[in-house]
Amino acid sequence: MTSSFTVQAASGYEQLMGRWSRRLAPKFIDFAGLAGGEKVLDVGCGTGSLTFELAKSGDLAEIQAIDFSPVFVAAAKERNTDPRVTIQQADATALPFDDNVFDRALALLVLHFVPEAGKAVAEMRRVTRPGGVVAAVVWDHYGGMTAMRMMIDTVAALSESGRQMRSRYCFQPMVQPGEMKRTFVEQGLADVTEAELMIRMDYADFDDFWAPIGAGEGPLGRYMTLDAAERERVEAAVRDAYQAGRPDGPRSVANVAWACRGIVP
Repeated sequence: MTSSFTVQAASGYEQLMGRWSRRLAPKFIDFAGLAGGEKVLDVGCGTGSLTFELAKSGDLAEIQAIDFSPVFVAAAKERNTDPRVTIQQADATALPFDDNVFDRALALLVLHFVPEAGKAVAEMRRVTRPGGVVAAVVWDHYGGMTAMRMMIDTVAALSESGRQMRSRYCFQPMVQPGEMKRTFVEQGLADVTEAELMIRMDYADFDDFWAPIGAGEGPLGRYMTLDAAERERVEAAVRDAYQAGRPDGPRSVANVAWACRGIVP
């Protein structure tokens, strides 16, 4: 098992996170850098948020994208119209590429769902040429995920299982300050730098926020395998937290991610 992310449907992921991944992707690319003629690897491409943002750079030579989930691979392939882009199912901890073949290996919102995250970073380094760039970005689950903490703190107040879920979520691999940077250094990358990237998540109403979670998408959705009465209690409590004493409607929340970049010696 090389991914702890729960996938039910590509459309559900798009509503849960894909739309926000697309907002983060340009900021991440600016951080990671690009140059004309490069070959770039997208590790954990999901539905293609980073892949197709990279494709907007018309002077890249090649974009390879992999994901562990067949659901995501199929969705990304269906979207693809760029002959430079190749998408396949693969394991981030055992990349199906030769050594030193890419100029950059990038991972958008992936490493915190890979139990052996250090091994994934080592693989990204292996397939990147000397002087090339390895870069990744993950959400700050403990301190930077306002919308998701709203749910998990509410659920934690309701039950012991909710408190256990919060502990798992807040302390996934790579999400603490400096953790990803230390991993990059341990895997032999040089000139490692870390930065914070921020976007806003804008919801039309509570149902816009809740629908993918209620349908079982992602780590929060996985928690919703509850009996009917408990599901109803959780949804009512989270709705109250979302509305915060005001009528239902639009809400905008800030979300922070940790980005890390290193050079292959």
